[in-house]
Amino acid sequence: MSKRDYYEVLGVSRSATEDELKKAYRRAAQKHHPDRNPGDKAAEASFKEAKEAYEVLSDGGKRRMYDQHGHAAFEHGMGGGNGGPGFGDVNDIFGDIFGDIFGGGRQRAPRRGADLRYVVELDLEEAVFGVEKRIDVPTLVACKPCGGSGAEDGKVETCKTCAGRGQVRMQRGIFAVQQACPACGGRGQTIARPCKSCHGNGRVEEEKVLQVKIPAGVDNGDRIRLSGEGEAGPPGAPAGDLYVEVSVREHAVFQRDGNDLYCEVPVRFSQAALGADIVVPTLGGEALIKVPLETQTGKLFRLRGKGVKSVRAHAPGDLLCRVVVETPVNLTARQRELLKEFEATFDGEHGARHSPRSSGFLDSVKAFWDRMTS
Repeated sequence: MSKRDYYEVLGVSRSATEDELKKAYRRAAQKHHPDRNPGDKAAEASFKEAKEAYEVLSDGGKRRMYDQHGHAAFEHGMGGGNGGPGFGDVNDIFGDIFGDIFGGGRQRAPRRGADLRYVVELDLEEAVFGVEKRIDVPTLVACKPCGGSGAEDGKVETCKTCAGRGQVRMQRGIFAVQQACPACGGRGQTIARPCKSCHGNGRVEEEKVLQVKIPAGVDNGDRIRLSGEGEAGPPGAPAGDLYVEVSVREHAVFQRDGNDLYCEVPVRFSQAALGADIVVPTLGGEALIKVPLETQTGKLFRLRGKGVKSVRAHAPGDLLCRVVVETPVNLTARQRELLKEFEATFDGEHGARHSPRSSGFLDSVKAFWDRMTS
């Protein structure tokens, strides 16, 4: 029987991050672990399958080989020796999943503060050239009076009930279950005199003001990671990160597509017919395009290097100007008279050669009606 695709086994996409892989493996391990499914051979096989998939995909080198060669990468010794960095991660996950149920008993480090997301809106020019923005982020910060300790006098003692582990072991029938220590609430520390400002939590709600440098060339959806600027962690734990996500406002003139910019340029029908030099805007000033005679609406003119240089590109993109032939309005009597004289020159059998698209359209319509009525 052929092996299932490792990504399918874990139920993740081929672009899954390391964190997504770990979460998927945890779910699979919790569901199929033999200790939870005694005597169930199918569950045992699924557990081994998930373990094998995670060991490969959690190792950067093995994952690249698997993406390129599939299961064949690990046949006949092609994949190298057993173990590797991914193996240790699997064992760590077992401890996280089953420590509470089967009495792992190890002391856990305080969980870091939560990561935060902030959306900053930019004009197109700001996104293209870069800008520094002030942002106000509502978050939890370390309490200043107690220095984040939670204690009014700064004195924090190791919890005597759990010996600082933050968990206690309870016997329930044949099972030994670990749970958060009721004396310290899982912190592993006790405070005799809680801080009056934060009530012993070590954190308070506050609006943090930051100056964020937005690099030139960012686009919608780009994220800037500010390490340690997220939510403050509980006492003894590091703060999370702040992810500033870019949202670019709609521009009145330009539309951006990757590194290229697009704009529509209106021209009079006389300019389109006779040809003209047209001034067009760019992000760096004005430019000139030469519209040749008999130009049709929709024609694109490319100005190389007049687009955007993104944060990941070595050279800027292009500006593409789309010509839109504009019908004149608010005509004077003399202008209408001239147009009538001009239109009269198209009468007769020679008119079709001046309007090739109209002639082609009429021919297609005639063929359509012939098919409908035959």
